[in-house]
Amino acid sequence: MSQRRYELTDFEWGIIAPLLPNKPRGVPRADDRKVLNGIYWRLRTGSPWADIPERYGPATTCYNRFVRWRKIGVWDRIFDRVSAAYDGDLQMIDSSSVRVHQHAANGKKGGFTDAEAAAGDEPHTRCMGRSRGGLTTKIHALVDANGLPILLKLTAGQAHDGRSAAEQDLAGLGDGQILLGDRGYDSDALRHALKERGAWANVKPMPNRKNVPAFSQFLYRYRNLVERFFSKLKHFRAVATRFEKHDANFLALVKLAAVKIWMRFMSR
Repeated sequence: MSQRRYELTDFEWGIIAPLLPNKPRGVPRADDRKVLNGIYWRLRTGSPWADIPERYGPATTCYNRFVRWRKIGVWDRIFDRVSAAYDGDLQMIDSSSVRVHQHAANGKKGGFTDAEAAAGDEPHTRCMGRSRGGLTTKIHALVDANGLPILLKLTAGQAHDGRSAAEQDLAGLGDGQILLGDRGYDSDALRHALKERGAWANVKPMPNRKNVPAFSQFLYRYRNLVERFFSKLKHFRAVATRFEKHDANFLALVKLAAVKIWMRFMSR
């Protein structure tokens, strides 16, 4: 079969395959590469899960395996392993809001939906909130000097960027490293926390600051790398608009899209 759009190349499959769960016993499962290609097809096109083409196997198989592997941390493990090669000398932090589709917005406001309770799924937050764009979810990203994601998280759309940047999110920043951020991250607490670890927060200060901290406009120009990452991320239509009711499912899709961006960079 010839290579189709959105499918994994041999190089990309060679990276992912060793990180997938083994199944040495029992009934052989559907081909992992075919199913993963179906998941990526849906991720790239934003089509409903039920519309996944038959060449990738039953749509229910693609969805069920996506959810099952999300629950046991497969997608998190793949993202963590791939992103471990990051260049951390210069890091950028920012967020981007995505619109929540009406199909995702009609679930219960926290806890379980009926279907999730019946399936034994875990409680979850929705990470949806009202902002100028209506009902939205905010994707927070920390990227490296190549504009590749190191950390990804979700909050409700109205969440403040600076307050959402928890100290554990920046734990990877250490001696001699620099964090770039816009005015939303301007706080003495963040600057102090990084200074204690030997890092420097080159964050654009608020215009009403009385004690203006050191700030390099030259270095700040590189912050566009995180904005370019969000542009690449939103080429995946199932990320550009949120269709998933479950926040953990949506975050898993965001991480799978980020893995694809990492692998494209590696292939070059």
